[in-house]
Amino acid sequence: MSGKVKSFSLVLVGAIAGILVSLNFQAIGQLAVRSPLPVEELRSFAEVFGAIKQNYVEPVEDKKLITEAINGMLAGLDPHSAYLDAESFKELQVGTQGKFGGLGIEVGMEDGLVKVISPIEDTPAYCAGIKPGDLIIKLDDAQVKGMTLNDAVKKMRGKPNTQITLTLVRKGEAQPIVVTLTRAEIQVQSVKSKLVEPGYVWIRISQFQEKSPDDLARHINNLFKQGPVKGLVLDLRNDPGGLLYGAVAISSAFLPTKALVVSTDGRTEDARKKFYATNEDYLRGAKDDMMRNLPPAVKTVPMVVLVNGGSASASEIVAGALQDHKRATVIGTQTFGKGSVQTIMPLGNNTAIKLTTARYYTPSGRSIQAKGITPDVTVEEPGAAQLARVREADLTRHLGNSQDKEAEKQAAQSSRAKPGATPAAPAAPAEPMKPIELGTKDDFQLQQAISFLKGEPVKSQPPAVAQTKPTEKAN
Repeated sequence: MSGKVKSFSLVLVGAIAGILVSLNFQAIGQLAVRSPLPVEELRSFAEVFGAIKQNYVEPVEDKKLITEAINGMLAGLDPHSAYLDAESFKELQVGTQGKFGGLGIEVGMEDGLVKVISPIEDTPAYCAGIKPGDLIIKLDDAQVKGMTLNDAVKKMRGKPNTQITLTLVRKGEAQPIVVTLTRAEIQVQSVKSKLVEPGYVWIRISQFQEKSPDDLARHINNLFKQGPVKGLVLDLRNDPGGLLYGAVAISSAFLPTKALVVSTDGRTEDARKKFYATNEDYLRGAKDDMMRNLPPAVKTVPMVVLVNGGSASASEIVAGALQDHKRATVIGTQTFGKGSVQTIMPLGNNTAIKLTTARYYTPSGRSIQAKGITPDVTVEEPGAAQLARVREADLTRHLGNSQDKEAEKQAAQSSRAKPGATPAAPAAPAEPMKPIELGTKDDFQLQQAISFLKGEPVKSQPPAVAQTKPTEKAN
């Protein structure tokens, strides 16, 4: 039997090598020229492939084996590289337009479980009180342990008005939390705004989508028509990011023309770029540049950017750019620390891979990968002591910060749920804590941002947190 497997594998080595060489995207083509294919490793791959085909308890299609092999290659690199089958690729394209079906959660993988990075505002997950750092251990009756991230995401996606039950583990809770959610057509309103009080405005960006820059421009123009603006709060809390050029466009609204917004650095020439506050760097086929019609005062009005542990990727680009140019004061808590760029590389049959191709850097040259943006003024969230502070540095196989190894080590020491056996089912499930509605009078961080703009004292801790903080005891 072993002889048959070996002879079969020798035939497959050539076939697999041909498949790898013929993949139609530039990055692999460039690398293939510079280095020969690893024949011995391909031989081992082919032997495993042959053994499965001949000996597995049930017949397995070649397509499934190849797809799972691609999944494994990408999943083994970092938490953000992934294979996108036809369905996932289509959902990604639709998602950038702000409309998709599901629960509304940005997730990653940690210790074989799905970890919540951030719930998207005004979605079923957000309204049910799901929090950043929650570990999803069961989807309906299926254990998450052993699933790939793509499999788990597919299970959470579904037709609107259908239900799914999630079992969550949350730091500080003795028992798992069980919550039943009704799937919905998620239509994310990426930009919101309001006049908090005369002269002080609040603009919230919940996700960076194709239409976000135009939506932001409309909100700014409407707000500035209501009277003189004395202070502006740009709220990027729990914003998981999105499109890079959207971040460049939104930064351009507040920065001088031609100011450096972000730079990227990777192994290929295409991955080494600088993006400036110019329409050449953020327009993508649009006929009109709405940023040209903004009131001049928007570039000089006193400004605060609000961030927290759910602010990631494009949010960190904007916060870092405005902070480095001293255009705004960043208030809140340490951000997520996703300082890497993912490139979508289409393959055949409407599939693609999402591959990490570069790190990005703030205008001053800071890499925030696995570190995040440090606020100028720290203001904690209500209930923050009970939240698991999941960040990039907490994720398995996260990309390192080449500039600051010590900072990465410290970030990785943030609190996280312990890996190990899946907890037993709860006798009496705990109820999720309902989120505070952002932009209201109960929004502690926003109120402190307004106080800062007025030149008044800023409190770093919400009253409830300060009252419940434990006192130290001498041994």
